[in-house]
Amino acid sequence: MTELTDWLYAPWPWYAAGPLIGLMVPLMLFIGNRSFGISNNLRHLCAITQPQKVDVDFFKYNWKEHTWSLMFVIGTALGGFIAGVVFANPEPIALSDGAKEMFLSWGFLLPGAMEFVPDELFHASVRNYTFLFASGVMVGFGTRYAGGCTSGHAITGLASMQLPSLYAVLGIFGGGLLASWFLVPYVLFG
Repeated sequence: MTELTDWLYAPWPWYAAGPLIGLMVPLMLFIGNRSFGISNNLRHLCAITQPQKVDVDFFKYNWKEHTWSLMFVIGTALGGFIAGVVFANPEPIALSDGAKEMFLSWGFLLPGAMEFVPDELFHASVRNYTFLFASGVMVGFGTRYAGGCTSGHAITGLASMQLPSLYAVLGIFGGGLLASWFLVPYVLFG
């Protein structure tokens, strides 16, 4: 492989990827007075597809003013596809010995990435679909209740020193830690 392809196939270090994401905040504010975030796009899609018979004030606004945001999400999904499929790293995921031992103790196989997707949660069953649907509802409710998603609060909100964003980020990550340490092991191995 050449040096360019090595660079494309290898994961980028935090000190390269992090500043690139962080620079999106001032760039979007400077170019078009836009805030970085993803979650409002679901609202825009609902407003676009809402049948005329449905009378929901929340979706009655000029969604066409937000087509830039929809293009941003499409670009994000396309970029994720290109990075994850076209330039997929052929090497196994680099894990510490402690992480490998933890996953092996949980019954996950190593070293391929798909073995980290637990059958206990992702195989087709009413229980799993119910759990995943309920999880999606809770994430959607939390995003709306918090006034934005993780990326909006953690990247744009904290960069613009908004105290509510700090509270939201602390709540999001605190909830994630509680769920990953207590809820998910109970659901998977319960």
